[in-house]
Amino acid sequence: MMRNAPVQHVSGQKSARSVPRAVESLMRWLTFASALLSVVTTFGIIWVLLSQSIPFFRAVSPIDFFTGTEWRPTREPVSYGVLPLITGTLIITVGAGIVAIPLGLLSAIFLSEYASVRVRSILKPLLELLAGIPTVVYGYFGLFFVTPLLKPLLPGIQSSNALAGAIVVGIMILPLVSSLCEDALAAVPRPLRDAAYALGATKAEVTTRTTVPAALSGIMAAFILALSRALGETMAVALAAGSTPQLTFNPTQSVQTMTAYIVSTSKGDAPAGTMKSYSLFAVGVTLFAFTLFLNVIAARLVRKFRQVYA
Repeated sequence: MMRNAPVQHVSGQKSARSVPRAVESLMRWLTFASALLSVVTTFGIIWVLLSQSIPFFRAVSPIDFFTGTEWRPTREPVSYGVLPLITGTLIITVGAGIVAIPLGLLSAIFLSEYASVRVRSILKPLLELLAGIPTVVYGYFGLFFVTPLLKPLLPGIQSSNALAGAIVVGIMILPLVSSLCEDALAAVPRPLRDAAYALGATKAEVTTRTTVPAALSGIMAAFILALSRALGETMAVALAAGSTPQLTFNPTQSVQTMTAYIVSTSKGDAPAGTMKSYSLFAVGVTLFAFTLFLNVIAARLVRKFRQVYA
């Protein structure tokens, strides 16, 4: 019986070792399945958009679609020129970036470099509270608060206008820019700041010449991500900017974005299999291409600046 004891002990050790290996194998397959699910979902979205938009492009030339200056899917004569929707989307996106990018970066610099612990603990939650406000509230805020403020400054401004839409979307993405930029600034190693101080640099010089350049990859990624968020905004834009698909670069006029057209058309009055329903997917493909383009730019910028300041 004494001779069998060591054998039982070794067998117990092997059983104890097999449990962590089984858990490790299970975790590996679970994480792989999660990553695979994300990839499959992405390709599923692409497949749905392409399969449903092909009938549209069989009836409407892609050249006419991307170069046409009139969008009239419901009125005769029917016209499917998507340029008015693209220009409306770009006005809102660029205007929101003009509002959110400088304010978000400056607030991130203040919270990361200048604010005390007490001030930061108060301001940061208040700033991030903006991200929890429903987008429809932002839409009514732009319609009933921002536009009345703009009317004395711009007498010819319409009740629903692109400028109000850009302002409310810029306020909406402001917490995203600030939070991501602050994370990028906080990730800069402390020795870089100490070395700049040792050379006699001031606080402002350390921030502008050392900290911000070192965090530039994260800052640029924050900018592009915020613009992608503004590009896909729907309810706030539909309420504040209006629903008039016109080719204009005047921010005081009412415009319609690609997302606003999708949400206004897909309310049940676009029967499946009609050109009107197929146009939703054609506009969706265009919006997806714009978002993909921004993500590619973000990846290239992050890779470029990460190599420079690594």
